[in-house]
Amino acid sequence: MASRALNLPNILTYGRIIAVPLVVLCFFVDGKLQSSDFARWSALGIFVIASVTDYFDGYLARAWQQQSNIGRMLDPIADKLLVSTCLLLLAADTDRTIAGWSLWAAIIILCREILVSGLREYLAELKVSVPVTRLAKWKTTIQMVAIAVLLAGPALDKMISYATETGIALLWVSALVTLYTGYDYFRAGLKHIMEE
Repeated sequence: MASRALNLPNILTYGRIIAVPLVVLCFFVDGKLQSSDFARWSALGIFVIASVTDYFDGYLARAWQQQSNIGRMLDPIADKLLVSTCLLLLAADTDRTIAGWSLWAAIIILCREILVSGLREYLAELKVSVPVTRLAKWKTTIQMVAIAVLLAGPALDKMISYATETGIALLWVSALVTLYTGYDYFRAGLKHIMEE
């Protein structure tokens, strides 16, 4: 049991969970949220490494046949913690990277994550599995790229014009795909709920 919990895929997942407070710490200066260029590049570096582990933990678990219950449980939790924390951080930082109408894109993403998690938990009790679709994987990729660009935000704007605006546009694309994939999951799960 302990060896399964400490296999490399699970260690990568634990690392992704540890990355969450580290990203937040990058933005905290003198007890308040400030986003210096150094803070933003540091947060981006941690986020990129954490995002890459998201691909490798699942890939290695399947390739090495090291799938475990704790890994299946923690992997989606780690993903949601990382995405949710970054979105909240970007809405709260002094630069207000996500503000105004763009907050709706973040709200859509957060609501979908919570709703789909609840649906998956309910369906798991019924022994029903809802597989991740290819479009949902694309949604995750677009979402991660959007958040990465927004974490760099003003620091990246100094190197590439309209970087933050591009990140906001990608966040909206991600939110729209999120709506569709969320609807897809609920449509697939609804027939099992109605049968109850």
